[in-house]
Amino acid sequence: MAERELIGLAGLVLMFVLLGLRMPVGLAMVLVGIGGNFALSLLLPYLRFEPYLKQFKTLLWNSVANYELSVVPLFILMGYLASQAKLSRDLFHGINALVGRFRGGVAMAAIGACAGFGAVCGSSLATAATMGRVALPELRRMDYAPALATGTLAAGGTLGILIPPSVALVIYAIIVEASIIEMFQAAIVPGMLAVLFFIAVIALLARLFPDSAPRAKPMAPAQRRLAITRLIPVLLIFGSIIVGLGAGLFTPTPAAAVGAFAILVYGLLLRRKGEGLTLSGFRQALLQTAVTSGMIYFILFGAEVLKSFFSRAGLPAALAGWAGGSGLDPWTVLIAMLCALIVLGCFMESLSMILVVVPFFWPVLVDLNGGDWVSPDSAAFAMDAESLKIWFGILALVVVELGLITPPVGLNVFIIHALARDVSMGETFRGVMPFFAVEIVRVALLLALPGLTLAVPRLLSG
Repeated sequence: MAERELIGLAGLVLMFVLLGLRMPVGLAMVLVGIGGNFALSLLLPYLRFEPYLKQFKTLLWNSVANYELSVVPLFILMGYLASQAKLSRDLFHGINALVGRFRGGVAMAAIGACAGFGAVCGSSLATAATMGRVALPELRRMDYAPALATGTLAAGGTLGILIPPSVALVIYAIIVEASIIEMFQAAIVPGMLAVLFFIAVIALLARLFPDSAPRAKPMAPAQRRLAITRLIPVLLIFGSIIVGLGAGLFTPTPAAAVGAFAILVYGLLLRRKGEGLTLSGFRQALLQTAVTSGMIYFILFGAEVLKSFFSRAGLPAALAGWAGGSGLDPWTVLIAMLCALIVLGCFMESLSMILVVVPFFWPVLVDLNGGDWVSPDSAAFAMDAESLKIWFGILALVVVELGLITPPVGLNVFIIHALARDVSMGETFRGVMPFFAVEIVRVALLLALPGLTLAVPRLLSG
């Protein structure tokens, strides 16, 4: 390995050490990127440091002045407005009114509400935290087994990263230069599979262990009507965004703007009933949006600094060249990448991991592709470069979800544990394991049948 590639590898190791020490991701990227380029200039004089520094005059602006990235703060604002307007509560109670009378129905309602809120929020961690606060008290009141209650919410939170619209999907599409709309379309079937599999797990556990999921008492007719009435406008707002994006009826940025406006208006209308969005809640949503957006944009800037260092060090090209010359089967390399993503997902937030890892993995896949990737389910799904972008992106996000509930350090489990301190971590992980098992099955299905991912975008594109 050449000297500059060794410097790049040392920088990569240092960055993961800094992340392990809990340094903010964006700051770690910037420090490693600048420090690595300085080290390159000292050891390899032809890689001068001054031209690299001059790019900082415009690098930050160029990192964020991107029309496609304007969708990020709008989607974030949608999620915070929905949370402040208590739409997550209406979503859960409305679905609970429909299915809560079945054994395990309250837990199923929590999964449905996680899917709906996650579609607007776009963050697995935020979905787990929000729905945990909404659904956990009801699950406790119904005497659900602590393992099933906390495991359901930890697993349900993972739905936020995949079901469109998803900020992580937007960032991935920008990195690999894929269509955001097609990425959203490709996520529909895998996202629906996750919801169906999770509900099936709850139904099976409720049947095998009836005491873990008591049957709920029927709601009073008036209470049920009110819950369903409050559910309808929430479904119309959330559903119109998901269906419109999935069908390609509008582009992400206008959809996010209209969605945020619709939630704002509906939240203000609820003020007539003494509920909904308050002035302080609106102010808090704006503040949280600014903080979260600033964090994401700084991470994006850090990723550009880091990418410049790794590019000058020749690390991605070296990795791609090694994989191409190793004689390894492309499927073996792909599965190894997915396993690495699962492990990293235990420690890193999904967006940060995509920004750090995808620039390394994607060149390797492109180098290995060479037209040889053919779907095992049908010759009609020959894996061209554009299809590979979409298929790998969905696979990557699914296994990142898996990392969020993987023992012993799944981040979603820690979030739910913070809300249910009386339930041990071991008990919550035990409750998560059935969901973990069906997630493995879902990954295997998406690997074996790429058509599950590619059929919708190909159908809608004609």
